[in-house]
Amino acid sequence: MTTAQFPIGSPFGAASTAQDILKGVNLSGKTAIVTGGYSGIGLEAARVLASAGVKVVVPARNIEKAKQTLADHPEILIEPMDLMDPTSVDAFAERFLAANKKLDILINNAGSMASPLARDARGNESQFSTNVLGHFQLTCRLWSALVAARGARVIALSSANHRIKVADFLHDPNFEHGEYDSWKAYANTKAANVLFAVALDSIGQRHGVRAFSVHPGGIFDTGLLRHTDVSLAIAAGMADKDGNAIIDPEKGWKTREQGAATMVWAATSTLLEGKGGVYCSDCEVGTQLAEDEGPLSTTGVTPGVKDSVNSGRLWQLCEQLTGARLD
Repeated sequence: MTTAQFPIGSPFGAASTAQDILKGVNLSGKTAIVTGGYSGIGLEAARVLASAGVKVVVPARNIEKAKQTLADHPEILIEPMDLMDPTSVDAFAERFLAANKKLDILINNAGSMASPLARDARGNESQFSTNVLGHFQLTCRLWSALVAARGARVIALSSANHRIKVADFLHDPNFEHGEYDSWKAYANTKAANVLFAVALDSIGQRHGVRAFSVHPGGIFDTGLLRHTDVSLAIAAGMADKDGNAIIDPEKGWKTREQGAATMVWAATSTLLEGKGGVYCSDCEVGTQLAEDEGPLSTTGVTPGVKDSVNSGRLWQLCEQLTGARLD
């Protein structure tokens, strides 16, 4: 059953950290994959889940960097994988399935933001390839392990910057007909992440697999900003005039620890049992906005990305472009 896009009374909020979410919680026996789990908010999520007893696997494009950042956490397993390389995604999934019977939590966290125009080997725009298609293929390849968990959750990292005209995006997802705009491309992928969660949840719930999309908040200290001039962060209010991060969770500007909280909450909260397909923010189910156009909201989601027809079209597009299917 589709869950209403309405707050459910979470005891946590904008200032909560991932560690707050799992304080006193024992998740021994569960297995999780956190893509991008060796930097930024992904690293914090992986660390906190592991501290709660979860067997955490981190796929990494840069193995040496992953080994360095996870050096203090030898219990976290590192495996090679490049989301833009279909062969690499398949190889990772095969290795995981050979060693694990089930997957309780899949956090599709890795991503690229506002990068210059680049394309993968199949011609797909790089942000779309990384943020959407790679994670779609990974989820499909791991489907049998998710079903075997009998209660698995899949988390798709979205953003407040998801307000787009969905029809325009679905018509030209790879900027083959329109002029490339790096921020528009990013917003497209964040809208697609919500659509993905809606579609996956509608398919998965009868198998006990539920999906959620998550807005982590704005985190200045993260690798996502490597393609962004600091002046944009200053203009947005997430950094002061000297380029130092401004932390104000109620306005959406968070630390890494706070940024990781909502994905960990969506992946583990007992309040979400039997629920799915919803967009979450500030460790709570977000509100439903009235229209697709308008200013960004730190907690709301637009109707266009929650639409079942649009989500079905996105799912079909991903199948066509990747060749992946749920087995």
